[in-house]
Amino acid sequence: MTHTSSKSAVDRRRVLAGGAGLAALAAAPLARAADPWAAGREWRVYGGTNAAAKYSSLSQIDAANVGKLRVAWEWESPDAAIVKAHPGLAPGEFQATPIMADGVLYTSTAFCQVVAIDPATGRNLWVYDPGTWKRGKFTSKGMQHRGVAYWRDGADARVVIGTGDNRLIALDARTGRPIPSFGKDGEVDLGVVGLQRPLARDPIDLFASTSPPLICGDVIVMGQYIHDRVVAAEMPPGDVRGFDVRTGALKWTFHTVPMKGEFGWETWENGSAARNGNANIWAPMAADDELGLVYLPGSCPTNNFYGGERPGDNLFGNALICLDVKTGKRRWHYQFVHHDVWDLDLPCAPNLVDIRVGGRRIKAVAQVTKHGFTFVFDRVTGRPIWPIEERPVPQSTLAGEKLSPTQPFPTKPPPFEPQGLTEDMLIDWTPELRAEARKIMGEYNAGPLFTPFSEKLTVQRPAWAGGANWGGAAVDPETGVLYVPSTSSIAALALDEAGKRVGTGETEEIAGSVRLVTGPRGLPLIKPPYGRITAIDLNRGEILWMKPNGPGASETAPFKGLDTGWVGTTGRTGPLLTKTLLFLGEGPHDLNSRRVLRAWDKATGAVVAEIPLPGATHGPPMTYMANGKQYVVCGMGFRRSPHRLVALALPEGA
Repeated sequence: MTHTSSKSAVDRRRVLAGGAGLAALAAAPLARAADPWAAGREWRVYGGTNAAAKYSSLSQIDAANVGKLRVAWEWESPDAAIVKAHPGLAPGEFQATPIMADGVLYTSTAFCQVVAIDPATGRNLWVYDPGTWKRGKFTSKGMQHRGVAYWRDGADARVVIGTGDNRLIALDARTGRPIPSFGKDGEVDLGVVGLQRPLARDPIDLFASTSPPLICGDVIVMGQYIHDRVVAAEMPPGDVRGFDVRTGALKWTFHTVPMKGEFGWETWENGSAARNGNANIWAPMAADDELGLVYLPGSCPTNNFYGGERPGDNLFGNALICLDVKTGKRRWHYQFVHHDVWDLDLPCAPNLVDIRVGGRRIKAVAQVTKHGFTFVFDRVTGRPIWPIEERPVPQSTLAGEKLSPTQPFPTKPPPFEPQGLTEDMLIDWTPELRAEARKIMGEYNAGPLFTPFSEKLTVQRPAWAGGANWGGAAVDPETGVLYVPSTSSIAALALDEAGKRVGTGETEEIAGSVRLVTGPRGLPLIKPPYGRITAIDLNRGEILWMKPNGPGASETAPFKGLDTGWVGTTGRTGPLLTKTLLFLGEGPHDLNSRRVLRAWDKATGAVVAEIPLPGATHGPPMTYMANGKQYVVCGMGFRRSPHRLVALALPEGA
């Protein structure tokens, strides 16, 4: 069945309805759910709630029975049918986490299709295809998307998506049809409306929406992905916009690259804000619905590894920004990296949680970073919970680069990843391996965190892959404990005096000559773990425990025969917290990843169970109740792999 609201939309919209399932959905009551943490039945937002806690109070699945979980249903992305009909197409990564609202699962696909799914069977109720895939690759990383948002007022229920070809689309949650009164025929053009500068060229591969919209009250808040390197004469700034959820009308725009006369303009010296871009919000966001505040994790300015064309600290790049959701006015901000040249953008939504420090209850916000820090603030005032020190850092030797003399270091909690590279971090399983690792280290510039790049390959640890990344952290609202999955990436980069690739005069995907840093005999250069989980008590600012996230490659060559213990997987994935357990997979990037969902004891980090899966998890899992049964749903699919959702549940009688 094809539905269009205008002749021009025929090739851009496709809605496939599920017959009787659609009729049942249309007839279903739309009773607003109670607080999801209290009722625990649904998962109405990408991160569970706007607090981005990735937490559910459900407890039907617990330590005593989690090992009995079995696959209840599998769902295949409708992208597969498009790929079959167009063999030259390939989706990117399946990064979506579905939401569950008013008794229905909703998800996006890598091609930006939107699907309504029966939560008990995995059967499609409707599929909406905006035709984004017809435009070709829409990010430098290919076609990928993280999810949708849901809003309801009485009988008016909507699913909202920002697409890779820059459309904000509102769909009727019952039918999958665009809402005619929203924007123009259900769409708003994000490539035009509310931007301080028009896009310099076709925004495909330059400017896109990949993370789910955030809806707080009646406002849709939209950030966007922007290409990190210079691919246009004038790169677009990362304007954040608020839209009316009912009409699609623009309510406000916040300029993450300030315009002349605005706060922060002077941090872009020589008027460089007028000709530079990025500082965008590509990651998921968070909001306090009661306070009416939205929290934006900021990215780095263009170019992500060289700042010679943008002297100064460059607000609001690399900053956590708190806005009034009704007006878009800044309440407070904090910049985690001044004048970023390490690609240390904020990669995930901050976690909102109430904690108790020194007997005082505080509404807090915690932001984990690529470089292994957890910054914690009062989310109303922006005051740091513990002191943050501006410490001197090394300075650049490149003639055109002027770095900040200091960078922020939180005094609590401790870093959840080792930072920088020193000799005591090198592998030492045998004296011979240690000597070889020391020799390899001598080939690089190496030093502490924030060591600047030069014309010689310079090591960065954690590298631009993190540390933490888009899967983010989870927090328990009952205990105030934060759980952070991270990878210990290490890479090296060399730049010429103009910030270009050494020897070619060109700026590539990553500006400069780049190398993954490896050690002797095919082993890593540094000690494990290479992927870890860290539990942090936010009430005290202390690490409770840290564990490698799985065996990783410890059971295979070249580790085989060495007494390494678990080394941890380098595959990125996201966490899920329930009343009793922490769930985490191993991620698809690591060829040694086990196809399991692992359940951990939240208090000790002990492994409770490993549940076999048909693939490696990618986007953070989620959980909900349907027909009296608790389900845990995992997304999987990496590049050309089949993209699917897999639902786990206890067998009858368990």
